Amino acid sequence: MIDVRGNGGGNVSPMIIERLRREVAMIDLRRNGQPVPDPREQVVGPKVTLLNEYSASDGDLFPYRFRDAGLGKLVGKRSWGGVIGIAGTLPFMDGGELNRPEFATYAKDGSAWIIEGHGVDPDIVVDNDPAREFRGEDQQLDKAIDVILEELRSRPTSLPGPPPWPVK
Repeated sequence: MIDVRGNGGGNVSPMIIERLRREVAMIDLRRNGQPVPDPREQVVGPKVTLLNEYSASDGDLFPYRFRDAGLGKLVGKRSWGGVIGIAGTLPFMDGGELNRPEFATYAKDGSAWIIEGHGVDPDIVVDNDPAREFRGEDQQLDKAIDVILEELRSRPTSLPGPPPWPVK
């Protein structure tokens, strides 16, 4: 489960999505050990991303990439929708600065500008009730756990056992 609620940005979503997209190429087995996926640096099994209205910038881009890669469900509330980037500032005489928009994001098929001004819609909308959240209950997290458990029941994830040992 990946939680990008309240993520105000950054630039790590491509790297994390690449890691989450890794697939088993082969299975390694050490003498008297358990089968291990190769490459090891991967997350095998169902995945869910939590997002909310405070997920912004790279917190918007991550759930968009997660969905586009088909990695799993998005649970929570629609993200903020602010992905137009800035680079550098313009100084004012009084010491202030002006940030100007420098780059934006559009769909890979060229059909539309994406995310900015709207955000990313979750697959499953869950709005945490403030009173319940204050008491320590996280309805979004609980729903994400339910989704993962259901996926584990309906599509168990396990590595196949080794073939018969060769006779040499």
